[in-house]
Amino acid sequence: MDNEPNRLSFGTVSLVTQGEHRFYTTTIPSEVLARSCVAISREENNIDGFQRVLDRKRAQDIADYIDNGLGTIPSSIVLSSQDDAELIYDSKRKSISFKDIPQAFLILDGQHRVFGFALAKKTLRVPVVIYDNLNKREESRLFIDINSKQKGVPSELLLDIKK
Repeated sequence: MDNEPNRLSFGTVSLVTQGEHRFYTTTIPSEVLARSCVAISREENNIDGFQRVLDRKRAQDIADYIDNGLGTIPSSIVLSSQDDAELIYDSKRKSISFKDIPQAFLILDGQHRVFGFALAKKTLRVPVVIYDNLNKREESRLFIDINSKQKGVPSELLLDIKK
């Protein structure tokens, strides 16, 4: 039993139901995300992968942004808990716990932020949305929904605001 990984626990968790999906919202320290999350690119695994290839410069830009204290990154990282993490929700304590292992979570949205956190010297508490008990098809469907339904702000508007 000495080789058993530690369990991490985080409180102030909300259980949210939207449509047929249930997920948890909370915050997790960036260093925990950095060591427990994985992203699988389509190039790396054309069966199970759906992320684009990691842009290391973009991740480094995020790390620099964090380390230079220029601002905040309040948007949630969207994760899918993997079976090996053994995610447990305690409704009385409003907490979740999971095994402190690499690949406990598959990143559905936010891979550049997570890898930026891994490169940063500073640590932050990061908002997360955690789905549990998703199959591979549901994970890829959520990735598609997140990345096809959101609309970016037009460049012209951003330039106008910067003036």
